[in-house]
Amino acid sequence: MLLLPAFGDDAVPDDAVGRLAGALRARTNVEDPETLASALLEDQGAPGPACWTVTGHGFSVNDGEYSFRNPTNLFALAADRLAQVATVLAP
Repeated sequence: MLLLPAFGDDAVPDDAVGRLAGALRARTNVEDPETLASALLEDQGAPGPACWTVTGHGFSVNDGEYSFRNPTNLFALAADRLAQVATVLAP
């Protein structure tokens, strides 16, 4: 659920609200998981396109304006942290 904005998609399946509401119900104490699920899915998605590349160190970075994985952003993660994130998210 925390990664929903990172993995946003315009082609949300018909059962997405129910599936997300079920996860919210199981893992949170929100009063109305269906309403929250609808709101999250309506406003989800990455804040613009990003082009991914692999660094000389072998981990992925991107050029997203709001991405912590864009090494040119002032708020970007340090190289060692980028490597840790890439390792954790690797398939």
